[in-house]
Amino acid sequence: MIRCVIVEDEEMARGVLKSLLAQYCQDVMVCAEAGDVNTGRMIIEAYRPDLVFLDIEMPGGGGFKLLNSIDNANFEVIFTTAYEQFAIKAIRHDALDYLLKPIDPRELVAAVEKVKDAKYKKSLEKQYDKILKNLDPEQLVVRKISISTTDKIHLIDVDDIIRCESDNYYTIIHFKDNTSLMVSKTLKEMEQKLEEFDFVRTHKSHLVNIRCIKNFIKDEMMVVLTNGIKVPVSKRKKENIMEVINSL
Repeated sequence: MIRCVIVEDEEMARGVLKSLLAQYCQDVMVCAEAGDVNTGRMIIEAYRPDLVFLDIEMPGGGGFKLLNSIDNANFEVIFTTAYEQFAIKAIRHDALDYLLKPIDPRELVAAVEKVKDAKYKKSLEKQYDKILKNLDPEQLVVRKISISTTDKIHLIDVDDIIRCESDNYYTIIHFKDNTSLMVSKTLKEMEQKLEEFDFVRTHKSHLVNIRCIKNFIKDEMMVVLTNGIKVPVSKRKKENIMEVINSL
């Protein structure tokens, strides 16, 4: 069962969506609904849903404002809008899908199927992570994390990662062989996945492998990595970076 909330300022639109879900998506349960941004934030925090149907334009700010106000948004988002020009912005906000009003039942079913697929992949990723953490360290040849993308779940050797770079609601993982992988996780989520390993946040947009730090250029506020790439260090992170380098 997928638990969802609906955040939509038009009562009639909320009613139509609930009716469509009841008719075409019977494995989706509507836990709560809201007609404005503030109430929407409250019900999301209270119910912790799997899915949020979110209107883009509402009193008190739109759906984008609501998403930006929530830390660690652990739910999928399907935007609902009457304006097609918001589609690209919705995608950039890591929305799983967007539906144009009036909502086509076939498009609704397809969007919900995407939610099911994403939920399944997250469940598998957690299972892989649990298995990897429970392995005997002495028997573990390589240190790995699991990362799901659109078409597969990747088991990644953390020692192959040189740095992670934020790209809005996505993260680009850079590897030592000069390849990269974009994943639909925030840098904060990646930091949490790598917290047991040797990674340090140098800047709000950068997370680096400590073992790959070559030196720190104080005048430029940059760390130089083993591949020659310079990564910025924020003033707030400088002291911590100095401690890390001195301990190497």
